[in-house]
Amino acid sequence: MNAVIPPPLRDYFERSHIALSLAAAGEDNPLLLVNRVFLDLTGYDEGEMVGHNCRLLQRDVDNAEARQRLREFLASERQASVRTPIVNFRKDGRPFVNLLYMSKLRRADGSVEYIFASQFDVSRSQPDLLSAYDVDLGQAIHRLSPALAEAGMVLEGSLTTIANTAATVAQAKLTLSQLDSVSFP
Repeated sequence: MNAVIPPPLRDYFERSHIALSLAAAGEDNPLLLVNRVFLDLTGYDEGEMVGHNCRLLQRDVDNAEARQRLREFLASERQASVRTPIVNFRKDGRPFVNLLYMSKLRRADGSVEYIFASQFDVSRSQPDLLSAYDVDLGQAIHRLSPALAEAGMVLEGSLTTIANTAATVAQAKLTLSQLDSVSFP
């Protein structure tokens, strides 16, 4: 894909120390940009991810509740962001529970141009690590705003989506314990 990503946004992704991805808004939401932290987390190369929908990380796992939440977010004009744990797989086949945060990036005319996402492996994480990630994500979103403004866009949603850390960790651990009893090809 040869999408023209605004330079301030591309620069921001390159400097971020949390896993980030950017997808096109619209049909099938192909990834346009992923950062090094994302690639390190998933084990894939940029060429294997860009141009594809991130659902390839899910493989054949059901993820019914998470998928429904993501479909609702993408279909809704009013829902600005979503956060949900979802089972993903690294390139080498190892499963992990990804705490996925997604938000819409809108142009000044109100059109949704991109879907911004952050990924965090909560599979075996401690609550203090997730809390630190929440702080990092909050700061990342705050620092992203000027880069977006320079490109004529705004990040929808707020940090209210980043809440209930303990409940999220508990849900991730339950999901992981269910994964441990299943073998994957």
